[in-house]
Amino acid sequence: MADSEKLISSKTLYQGRVFGVRRDRVIEPGGVSVSRDVVTHQGSVVVLPVFPDGRILMVRQYRHAAGRFLWELCAGRKEPGESWLKAAQRELREETGFRAGRLRKLLAMYPTPGFVTERMIVYVADGLRHDPAVPDKDERITTRQFTLAELLRWVRAGRIMDAKSVAGILYYARFRS
Repeated sequence: MADSEKLISSKTLYQGRVFGVRRDRVIEPGGVSVSRDVVTHQGSVVVLPVFPDGRILMVRQYRHAAGRFLWELCAGRKEPGESWLKAAQRELREETGFRAGRLRKLLAMYPTPGFVTERMIVYVADGLRHDPAVPDKDERITTRQFTLAELLRWVRAGRIMDAKSVAGILYYARFRS
């Protein structure tokens, strides 16, 4: 029984600005021969901005795929060649109008490992100082500060629904020391 996969072939079916799609033929560990469609993605950063009093800054924006406005942690994709830390600082400034004095890695995860290559790195940002926001042309973002207790209530009530924010908030609440 093989303990590693063997790539037989790979074909790019689509390549867009944000993601691509490829079809791989592989022999997976255990000897199973399969065809897998894979969404390729550069990776994303997520930022949990914390003010000195412990309040956390969230962003609200419309998400077409969900068909609604969502409250989320600040996040965005990592550009090719960009470091994870630079991407986190850039997204924080673009979406919130703040720059972090310090960014600490909180969590790394694959949000949809069944068919997407995207890896997300969640950072805690503190030492926040104003730096004018520069949102992308297609972004309409509002921000609001919440206590951790409020965010935990919103997670329990289903008012915060996106996985990266739920994971980041719950992880921070449990392991923030």
